[in-house]
Amino acid sequence: MKVIIIEDEQLAAEALEAITKRLRPEIEVLATLSSVEESVEWLALHQSPDLIFCDIHLSDGSSFEIFKQVEVKCPVIFTTAYNQYAIEAFQVNSVDYLLKPIKPAEVAKALKKHEELKKHHLATGFGDLQQLVQVPQHSHSAYKTRFLVKNGQAIKAIPTHEVAYFLAEEGVVFLVTEQGKRFVINQTLDQLEEQLDSAQFFRANRQVLVHIDAVQEVRPYFKGRLSLLLKPAAKEEQIISSSRAATFKEWLDL
Repeated sequence: MKVIIIEDEQLAAEALEAITKRLRPEIEVLATLSSVEESVEWLALHQSPDLIFCDIHLSDGSSFEIFKQVEVKCPVIFTTAYNQYAIEAFQVNSVDYLLKPIKPAEVAKALKKHEELKKHHLATGFGDLQQLVQVPQHSHSAYKTRFLVKNGQAIKAIPTHEVAYFLAEEGVVFLVTEQGKRFVINQTLDQLEEQLDSAQFFRANRQVLVHIDAVQEVRPYFKGRLSLLLKPAAKEEQIISSSRAATFKEWLDL
Protein backbone atom coordinates (compact mmCIF):
# COMPACT_ATOMS: atom_id res chain seq x y z
CA MET A 1 0.00 0.00 0.00
CA LYS A 2 1.30 3.42 -1.00
CA VAL A 3 0.67 6.36 1.30
CA ILE A 4 1.70 9.95 1.76
CA ILE A 5 1.95 11.82 5.06
CA ILE A 6 1.00 15.49 5.24
CA GLU A 7 2.37 16.82 8.52
CA ASP A 8 4.33 19.98 9.38
CA GLU A 9 5.85 18.65 12.62
CA GLN A 10 8.84 16.52 11.65
CA LEU A 11 8.82 14.49 14.86
CA ALA A 12 5.13 13.71 14.47
CA ALA A 13 5.64 12.70 10.83
CA GLU A 14 8.53 10.40 11.73
CA ALA A 15 6.56 8.82 14.58
CA LEU A 16 3.53 8.21 12.36
CA GLU A 17 5.64 6.66 9.60
CA ALA A 18 7.33 4.36 12.12
CA ILE A 19 3.96 3.24 13.51
CA THR A 20 2.45 2.53 10.08
CA LYS A 21 5.47 0.54 8.91
CA ARG A 22 5.50 -1.45 12.13
CA LEU A 23 1.83 -2.29 11.70
CA ARG A 24 2.01 -2.86 7.93
CA PRO A 25 5.59 -3.56 6.76
CA GLU A 26 4.37 -3.54 3.16
CA ILE A 27 3.43 0.15 3.39
CA GLU A 28 5.50 2.43 1.19
CA VAL A 29 5.58 6.10 2.18
CA LEU A 30 5.88 7.94 -1.12
CA ALA A 31 6.33 11.38 0.38
CA THR A 32 6.18 13.39 3.59
CA LEU A 33 4.79 16.86 2.89
CA SER A 34 4.71 19.78 5.30
CA SER A 35 2.50 22.47 3.77
CA VAL A 36 -0.63 23.11 1.75
CA GLU A 37 1.39 24.43 -1.18
CA GLU A 38 3.76 21.46 -1.25
CA SER A 39 0.88 18.98 -0.95
CA VAL A 40 -1.13 20.54 -3.77
CA GLU A 41 1.89 20.48 -6.05
CA TRP A 42 2.71 16.84 -5.24
CA LEU A 43 -0.87 15.62 -5.71
CA ALA A 44 -1.19 17.48 -9.00
CA LEU A 45 1.97 15.93 -10.43
CA HIS A 46 1.79 12.35 -9.12
CA GLN A 47 -0.55 9.41 -9.33
CA SER A 48 -2.96 9.17 -6.41
CA PRO A 49 -1.68 7.12 -3.46
CA ASP A 50 -3.80 4.46 -1.77
CA LEU A 51 -4.14 6.47 1.43
CA ILE A 52 -3.26 9.87 2.90
CA PHE A 53 -2.48 10.67 6.52
CA CYS A 54 -3.19 14.38 6.83
CA ASP A 55 -2.72 16.84 9.69
CA ILE A 56 -5.43 19.52 9.79
CA HIS A 57 -3.35 22.55 10.78
CA LEU A 58 -0.27 23.07 8.60
CA SER A 59 2.39 25.76 8.57
CA ASP A 60 0.69 27.74 5.78
CA GLY A 61 -2.96 27.11 6.61
CA SER A 62 -5.67 24.49 6.97
CA SER A 63 -5.20 21.23 5.08
CA PHE A 64 -8.79 21.57 3.86
CA GLU A 65 -7.38 24.10 1.39
CA ILE A 66 -5.65 21.18 -0.34
CA PHE A 67 -8.99 19.61 -1.27
CA LYS A 68 -10.25 22.90 -2.65
CA GLN A 69 -7.29 23.16 -5.03
CA VAL A 70 -6.75 19.61 -6.25
CA GLU A 71 -8.90 16.52 -6.70
CA VAL A 72 -8.13 13.82 -4.14
CA LYS A 73 -9.28 10.36 -5.20
CA CYS A 74 -8.13 8.31 -2.22
CA PRO A 75 -9.31 8.02 1.40
CA VAL A 76 -7.84 10.34 4.02
CA ILE A 77 -7.11 9.70 7.68
CA PHE A 78 -6.98 13.06 9.42
CA THR A 79 -4.70 13.70 12.39
CA THR A 80 -4.81 16.66 14.73
CA ALA A 81 -4.01 17.90 18.23
CA TYR A 82 -7.44 19.53 18.42
CA ASN A 83 -10.08 17.67 20.38
CA GLN A 84 -13.59 17.16 18.96
CA TYR A 85 -12.83 18.73 15.59
CA ALA A 86 -15.59 17.67 13.19
CA ILE A 87 -15.33 14.07 14.36
CA GLU A 88 -18.88 13.21 13.42
CA ALA A 89 -18.47 14.54 9.88
CA PHE A 90 -15.36 12.46 9.34
CA GLN A 91 -17.07 9.32 10.57
CA VAL A 92 -20.15 9.86 8.41
CA ASN A 93 -17.94 10.32 5.37
CA SER A 94 -15.95 7.17 6.14
CA VAL A 95 -12.79 9.19 6.79
CA ASP A 96 -11.04 8.41 10.05
CA TYR A 97 -9.81 10.95 12.59
CA LEU A 98 -6.89 10.42 14.98
CA LEU A 99 -6.09 12.65 17.94
CA LYS A 100 -2.45 13.42 18.68
CA PRO A 101 -0.33 12.01 20.15
CA ILE A 102 -1.09 9.19 17.73
CA LYS A 103 -1.36 5.77 19.36
CA PRO A 104 -0.47 2.57 17.45
CA ALA A 105 -3.80 0.96 18.40
CA GLU A 106 -5.70 3.87 16.83
CA VAL A 107 -3.64 3.69 13.64
CA ALA A 108 -4.25 -0.06 13.48
CA LYS A 109 -7.99 0.50 13.80
CA ALA A 110 -7.95 3.19 11.10
CA LEU A 111 -5.96 1.00 8.71
CA LYS A 112 -8.36 -1.88 9.28
CA LYS A 113 -11.30 0.40 8.53
CA HIS A 114 -9.62 1.52 5.30
CA GLU A 115 -8.96 -2.05 4.24
CA GLU A 116 -12.56 -3.09 4.95
CA LEU A 117 -13.92 -0.17 2.94
CA LYS A 118 -11.67 -1.01 0.03
CA LYS A 119 -12.57 -4.69 0.21
CA HIS A 120 -16.30 -4.07 0.02
CA HIS A 121 -16.09 -1.42 -2.70
CA LEU A 122 -18.59 0.93 -1.14
CA ALA A 123 -20.82 2.50 -3.74
CA THR A 124 -20.32 5.92 -2.19
CA GLY A 125 -16.55 5.66 -2.35
CA PHE A 126 -14.63 7.05 0.61
CA GLY A 127 -16.77 10.07 1.30
CA ASP A 128 -17.30 13.48 -0.21
CA LEU A 129 -14.19 15.46 0.69
CA GLN A 130 -15.79 18.64 -0.59
CA GLN A 131 -18.32 18.32 2.24
CA LEU A 132 -15.48 18.02 4.73
CA VAL A 133 -13.97 21.23 3.41
CA GLN A 134 -17.05 23.10 4.61
CA VAL A 135 -17.29 21.48 8.05
CA PRO A 136 -14.72 23.57 9.96
CA GLN A 137 -16.57 26.76 9.11
CA HIS A 138 -19.55 25.54 11.14
CA SER A 139 -17.87 23.48 13.85
CA HIS A 140 -17.40 24.58 17.43
CA SER A 141 -14.09 26.19 18.36
CA ALA A 142 -11.45 23.78 19.59
CA TYR A 143 -8.13 24.57 21.15
CA LYS A 144 -4.86 22.70 21.24
CA THR A 145 -4.88 20.16 24.05
CA ARG A 146 -1.29 18.91 23.96
CA PHE A 147 2.12 19.52 22.41
CA LEU A 148 4.65 17.03 21.07
CA VAL A 149 8.21 17.82 22.12
CA LYS A 150 11.52 16.06 21.79
CA ASN A 151 12.79 14.65 25.09
CA GLY A 152 16.22 13.19 24.42
CA GLN A 153 15.69 10.49 21.80
CA ALA A 154 12.00 10.15 22.65
CA ILE A 155 8.88 12.14 21.83
CA LYS A 156 6.93 13.45 24.81
CA ALA A 157 3.37 14.75 24.93
CA ILE A 158 2.75 17.70 27.25
CA PRO A 159 -0.89 18.59 28.04
CA THR A 160 -1.66 22.26 27.51
CA HIS A 161 -2.78 22.67 31.11
CA GLU A 162 0.77 21.83 32.25
CA VAL A 163 2.27 24.71 30.24
CA ALA A 164 3.27 27.77 32.30
CA TYR A 165 4.24 29.91 29.34
CA PHE A 166 5.88 30.01 25.92
CA LEU A 167 9.07 32.04 25.71
CA ALA A 168 10.85 33.37 22.60
CA GLU A 169 14.61 33.76 22.92
CA GLU A 170 16.94 34.62 20.02
CA GLY A 171 14.57 33.26 17.40
CA VAL A 172 13.77 30.04 19.30
CA VAL A 173 10.46 29.41 21.07
CA PHE A 174 10.48 27.33 24.25
CA LEU A 175 7.60 25.64 26.02
CA VAL A 176 8.12 26.07 29.77
CA THR A 177 6.21 23.72 32.04
CA GLU A 178 4.89 24.34 35.53
CA GLN A 179 7.94 22.45 36.80
CA GLY A 180 10.31 24.76 34.94
CA LYS A 181 11.31 22.29 32.23
CA ARG A 182 12.01 23.82 28.81
CA PHE A 183 11.35 22.24 25.42
CA VAL A 184 11.85 23.68 21.94
CA ILE A 185 8.63 24.26 19.98
CA ASN A 186 8.73 24.63 16.19
CA GLN A 187 6.04 27.29 16.11
CA THR A 188 6.00 31.05 16.51
CA LEU A 189 4.21 32.83 19.33
CA ASP A 190 1.78 34.21 16.74
CA GLN A 191 0.85 30.69 15.64
CA LEU A 192 0.54 29.47 19.21
CA GLU A 193 -1.67 32.39 20.15
CA GLU A 194 -4.18 31.35 17.47
CA GLN A 195 -4.25 27.76 18.73
CA LEU A 196 -4.75 28.43 22.44
CA ASP A 197 -7.74 29.47 24.53
CA SER A 198 -7.52 33.24 25.05
CA ALA A 199 -9.23 32.81 28.42
CA GLN A 200 -6.21 30.78 29.56
CA PHE A 201 -3.29 32.33 27.66
CA PHE A 202 -2.32 35.98 27.21
CA ARG A 203 0.30 37.46 24.87
CA ALA A 204 2.15 39.64 27.36
CA ASN A 205 4.71 40.96 24.87
CA ARG A 206 6.83 39.83 21.93
CA GLN A 207 8.66 37.32 24.10
CA VAL A 208 6.01 35.67 26.27
CA LEU A 209 2.65 33.96 25.90
CA VAL A 210 1.62 33.21 29.48
CA HIS A 211 -0.90 30.88 31.13
CA ILE A 212 -3.13 32.58 33.67
CA ASP A 213 -2.00 30.27 36.49
CA ALA A 214 1.65 31.22 35.88
CA VAL A 215 1.06 34.86 36.83
CA GLN A 216 2.26 35.01 40.42
CA GLU A 217 2.39 38.77 40.92
CA VAL A 218 1.70 41.98 38.97
CA ARG A 219 3.55 45.19 39.85
CA PRO A 220 3.19 48.77 38.59
CA TYR A 221 6.03 49.83 36.28
CA PHE A 222 7.15 53.08 34.70
CA LYS A 223 4.74 55.08 32.50
CA GLY A 224 1.67 52.93 33.04
CA ARG A 225 3.36 49.66 32.23
CA LEU A 226 3.17 46.47 34.31
CA SER A 227 5.86 44.09 35.51
CA LEU A 228 5.04 40.39 35.78
CA LEU A 229 6.43 37.89 38.25
CA LEU A 230 5.97 34.45 36.74
CA LYS A 231 6.17 30.95 38.15
CA PRO A 232 8.46 29.37 37.34
CA ALA A 233 10.52 32.54 37.20
CA ALA A 234 11.69 33.77 33.80
CA LYS A 235 15.30 34.82 33.32
CA GLU A 236 14.32 38.33 32.30
CA GLU A 237 11.72 40.69 33.72
CA GLN A 238 8.54 40.57 31.67
CA ILE A 239 6.93 43.92 30.97
CA ILE A 240 3.46 44.64 29.62
CA SER A 241 3.14 47.89 27.69
CA SER A 242 0.79 50.66 28.83
CA SER A 243 -1.41 50.01 25.77
CA ARG A 244 -1.86 46.36 26.81
CA ALA A 245 -2.11 46.94 30.56
CA ALA A 246 -5.87 47.53 30.71
CA THR A 247 -6.59 44.45 28.56
CA PHE A 248 -4.29 42.36 30.73
CA LYS A 249 -5.99 43.50 33.95
CA GLU A 250 -9.37 42.65 32.48
CA TRP A 251 -8.06 39.23 31.45
CA LEU A 252 -6.84 38.62 35.01
CA ASP A 253 -10.11 40.00 36.35
CA LEU A 254 -8.25 42.59 38.44
